Amino acid sequence: MTSPELITLDVNPKRGPRIYGLLSRSPKSRVAALIVHPTSNFFEHYLIKELPKRGINILAINTRYLNNDAHLLFERVIEDVGAGVKFLRNEGFETIILLGNSGGASTVALYQAESEELTITKTPAGDQVWLTAEHLPPADGIALFGAHPGRALLLSRWIDASVTDENDPLSKNSELDIFNAINGPPFNASFVSKYRKAQIDRTNFITNQTKKRIEILKKRSTVVNDEPFLVFRTCADPRFLDLTLDPNDRETGMVWGDPYQLNYGARDAARFTTLKSWMSQWSLSSNANGPKCLLRTSVPIINLEFTADTNALPSDIRMWSEAAGKREEFHQIIGGTHFLINQQSKRAELGELISDWAKKI
Repeated sequence: MTSPELITLDVNPKRGPRIYGLLSRSPKSRVAALIVHPTSNFFEHYLIKELPKRGINILAINTRYLNNDAHLLFERVIEDVGAGVKFLRNEGFETIILLGNSGGASTVALYQAESEELTITKTPAGDQVWLTAEHLPPADGIALFGAHPGRALLLSRWIDASVTDENDPLSKNSELDIFNAINGPPFNASFVSKYRKAQIDRTNFITNQTKKRIEILKKRSTVVNDEPFLVFRTCADPRFLDLTLDPNDRETGMVWGDPYQLNYGARDAARFTTLKSWMSQWSLSSNANGPKCLLRTSVPIINLEFTADTNALPSDIRMWSEAAGKREEFHQIIGGTHFLINQQSKRAELGELISDWAKKI
């Protein structure tokens, strides 16, 4: 294992953007992994240390949307992933695997699906996308761990169904308020069914309003074609409070803190977005539905479940397994939490499982 190298990647030479990667080499190995997240900085990801000492090179890349998803378009994100894969191919690596951790899972699934068969010609907002096979060289395998199914599906499970007015962050239908003790926890099946339907209804309402606003802008201006807006209260999944729903070894709450505080706070999923970004990453029209994308791929899959995860729950893992089918190698990291914080032995276990699998595909 050598010292990590900072890599500069021109996604579209002479046109931009320029993104950056961190390459950790394992001398003499011709197997490489690429790890990426739509917005998070994975330069400090624990696998950067775990894989090279087990004979796997690893490149972590940051997309053009690093630490700012307000205007993120997945159709651009996969261009950035392509730049990373192309770099590894040009370096002479014979086997390349994509690492899908957390929100990186749907990202790499979308990438691989499009690399095998290019289908996207427009964003969900209707803008032309100029992707080519040259932009998206295929990888040879996908490793999923702590993998949620995608931002849109995640939000449709997290969004607060009790909101009655999108312009009033304190508006509330008490009968659908998961933080109202009268409703639970535990939450009965009838409440959960009504709540889930109301979540989809709210998500689709925002999407429909977004589409209408995009059309208004098209008619009114030849210059302004996008604008920002706020989405209030997006951290209210009953599973955060009721451990009998989608049960595993997790504790109540969620990985970033107290759900109530996050739900009403100024920062959480989709809080700041734009019309076109909502359509691409948060609406159910998003192209980045991880399991659906994985179904379109043909490469080997390893799927690793963290059994104490608060963000990627058993039903999410099953979606990935069903999409992978007979291509899947499945393992559980018993007691593993979403980020494996203070769980060094489990990080090592994960690294061992992924490296062993990668060497035999």
